[in-house]
Amino acid sequence: MPGRTAKAATVGLLTTTCLVTSAGVAWRAEAGPAVASDPAVIAEWNAIAARTILTENATPIPASALYFGFVSLAVYDAVVAIEGGYEPYAEQRPVDAPASSEAAAATAAYRVLSHYFPASADKLAADYSASLADVPAGAGLVHGERVGEAAAAAIIQLRQNDGRGAAVSLTVAPAPGVWRPTPDAFAPMAVPWLGFVAPLVLDSPTQLRLPGPDGLGTSAYAQDFAEVRAYGALEGSARTPEQTETALFWNANPVLQYQVALRVQVARRRLDIQSSARAFALLGTTTADSLIACWRAKYDYAYWRPVTAIRLAATDGNPATVPDPNWTPLVPTPPYPEYTSGHACVSGAASGTFSHLFGATSLDLMVSSSVTNTSRLYDTAAALDAETMKARIWLGLHFRKAMTDGNRLGHRVADVGASRLFEPTG
Repeated sequence: MPGRTAKAATVGLLTTTCLVTSAGVAWRAEAGPAVASDPAVIAEWNAIAARTILTENATPIPASALYFGFVSLAVYDAVVAIEGGYEPYAEQRPVDAPASSEAAAATAAYRVLSHYFPASADKLAADYSASLADVPAGAGLVHGERVGEAAAAAIIQLRQNDGRGAAVSLTVAPAPGVWRPTPDAFAPMAVPWLGFVAPLVLDSPTQLRLPGPDGLGTSAYAQDFAEVRAYGALEGSARTPEQTETALFWNANPVLQYQVALRVQVARRRLDIQSSARAFALLGTTTADSLIACWRAKYDYAYWRPVTAIRLAATDGNPATVPDPNWTPLVPTPPYPEYTSGHACVSGAASGTFSHLFGATSLDLMVSSSVTNTSRLYDTAAALDAETMKARIWLGLHFRKAMTDGNRLGHRVADVGASRLFEPTG
């Protein structure tokens, strides 16, 4: 069913090149009874990560998923090193003394965030001090901190020279079907290097093949063209008020929306600390890799946006498309090619991950939007997928094929992550 609205105030997948031995760290069957292991620390540091990555450092939304992935992996490895229950991401050595998994998680997150975002050092130090204030002093705290330090160091080492920020740009000659900077900003492609970054769970950005966008002369293209032209326009659209509300709901930052939704889930379902850490690791890595694969497709296909296609339809050679030189989408078009949809890739990865964690027909997932200041409850993955795909068409940003192919890609990444990483031990 549709979301119910309520007001709201590589591994080869883990290949040997991705295995790092961290001195003094490995999972053990259980923590000692006297050490702190409150699962709330996982969501607490996820919220701190969101503030650090997005609010304080204005990381571009597509690239932000990478850093959520880094933090979640370090936290996960720190927790399972002590608590056990799941296979670690990076190779670890035994912890031979009682250690606080709560302190380990906080330390891992703190060290990763401090490394990548030094401008936030003072706030992070204050957060870290407050986070450890309720952890009893003693050997458990000391050993927990050491585990967290080592887990963070392992992830940071793994991600050295991974392609972030590389000198990549997209320059293509204007032609029918080819992307060009869109109004009103006419900005170059944002974060073009993202499609060349080493993934977290996939073998490569091109591991999962895509069929590509429809040819301009096809009836499928003409059908998608007509849909977005009719339903995605700023003025004179066929959208209903309810469809406009849905479109705007999903014009928020989807990476953050799903991270916040998972915080709510782990609290409502009362997951223990290792299950909470695993849930965020799955979401963080699969959404990051879905965007890496998506951005590579954007770069490789360099397909034009609806605002360009509709205004220049006289050049596409398709008799079923009619140009409208004044057509404008409901919201400004982001500065990167159309195929495939980044929003669909993230939503597919999140929907698939939530399905693996909670069941595809029993999500009970609450998602909030900072654009509409409302929340919606999704009972099933199918409902979440269907609504997010329609929303981006109603915004005037995508053709339907970019939505369906992107959503499917995200699900495939989620399947890889769930089947080959973070598996139960024993």
